[in-house]
Amino acid sequence: MTKMNNALSLAGLGIGLGLAGLLVVPAFAEEPIATATFVCAADKSIVAKFYPDEVALTLNDGRDLALPQVISGSGARYANADESIVFWNKGDTAFLTEGADDNITYKDCVAD
Repeated sequence: MTKMNNALSLAGLGIGLGLAGLLVVPAFAEEPIATATFVCAADKSIVAKFYPDEVALTLNDGRDLALPQVISGSGARYANADESIVFWNKGDTAFLTEGADDNITYKDCVAD
């Protein structure tokens, strides 16, 4: 394979992994800078592993999500590309919105 073909193959792999990253937590090359368990209303919980530019979430409904950090006016905000899933964190509190209508599916979350 030529260098150009290798570069194109790697770029295609990166695009595929980026799309898969919306649903599956990728293997992170580094240790998280912080980990927190949030206990939420309605007996829900979120385990959050914070990395420099993203967060890996494990929801108690069995889903694992990887979300990149995005611009926020206050606190930390992480979202997928179309912002249909957004995780907000400020201090020891957090919540998760899902869907186009920003339905809060994990609310009143406090670090355990």
